[in-house]
Amino acid sequence: MAEFALELNEDQKAVRDWVHGFAADVMRPAAAEWDEREETPWPIIQEAAKIGLYSLDFYAQQYFDPTGLGIPVVMEELFWGDAGIGLSIVGTALAAVGVLANGTEEQIGTWIPQMYGDENDVKVAAFCSSEPDAGSDVSAMRTRAVYDEAKDEWVLNGTKTWATNGGIANVHVVVAVVDPELGAKGHASFVIPPNTPGLSQGQKFKKHGIRASHTAEVVLEDVRVPGHCLLGGKEKLDERLARAREKAKKGGGERVRNAAMATFEASRPAVGAQAVGIARAAYEVALDYAKTRVQFGRPIIDNQGIAFQLADMRTRVDAARLLVWRASWMAAAGKPFEAAEGSMSKLFAGETAKAVTAQAIQILGGNGFTREYPVERMHRDAAIYSIFEGTSEIQRLVIARTISGIHIR
Repeated sequence: MAEFALELNEDQKAVRDWVHGFAADVMRPAAAEWDEREETPWPIIQEAAKIGLYSLDFYAQQYFDPTGLGIPVVMEELFWGDAGIGLSIVGTALAAVGVLANGTEEQIGTWIPQMYGDENDVKVAAFCSSEPDAGSDVSAMRTRAVYDEAKDEWVLNGTKTWATNGGIANVHVVVAVVDPELGAKGHASFVIPPNTPGLSQGQKFKKHGIRASHTAEVVLEDVRVPGHCLLGGKEKLDERLARAREKAKKGGGERVRNAAMATFEASRPAVGAQAVGIARAAYEVALDYAKTRVQFGRPIIDNQGIAFQLADMRTRVDAARLLVWRASWMAAAGKPFEAAEGSMSKLFAGETAKAVTAQAIQILGGNGFTREYPVERMHRDAAIYSIFEGTSEIQRLVIARTISGIHIR
């Protein structure tokens, strides 16, 4: 177990500076264009692949950093560059985490490489959990997976929504109901291989922010996948369902890990790091502007009303980063989130991104409200961080339940 430290080591600093260079030189100059186009920035993803930034090896190295800080450091720098392009680059990682959290070693080795492709033929992957009537309430999920024992195949039907890379992905990871009577405990995750018949893209969403990231519905119509596409395998699933049924008979409340929740638990600090990157970027723009914008014969930072806002912005950004780093280190060290520290980090960082980007617009005044300056885009991008991968209200619910031991509704 790595000791906790607030100082990055030399290797981590080198990675941070390398990613920062890509964010500054490649992502930022293209950010406004791809935001306007509302299209997946394939050329930039390919540039990232060429230098090894978009690759299984790179993210595996960061994922297995014993300090836990590899992923949050990378996320912060990418999203400092631009959130929409950043999400296009890292969106595949959510599907990869879904396989890592629930799959066997063989499944991990088989499917994750296919999610990325290579520098000459880049691919993306999608994690599909939310549905039109099942977002925060995963127990309302309706997508069904039925086992065809004669053919050793699973048949999936349903509609997923809000799927990053949905429909354009090479590999889709889909959470489905296998036992409706067990509610959220009756879910399992499946890999849908490339070009599987019956999977299609539904509506593509035109969004308020993160526009360079593709978000769409995924429609599953009699999608048949081999038995080995069930993450974790059928034996493990049968054992888990049997335990859940036994507890249900006894009226017990054993906490059986839900497939979607296992993925979100693992990714929440990383999402928090993305929000920190956006907040830091907006703070830096506001600070530079305040030092150079002259009103009434002096830079506006000379006014306490502006200077104190910037002080609060920097304080919140640093506090958010510390929460993210703590949760990331705890996860890597195998320490349980006894106070829902993962949810804490995502909650506070997401709310910080919204608050800091709004303050940045205020400091820039009319200029901040125009697309001539990046803070209005950052503010639009930040809005999603109190919504996706668990709304702020859901994070508060998780924290409250954890610290009280009471199943608060």
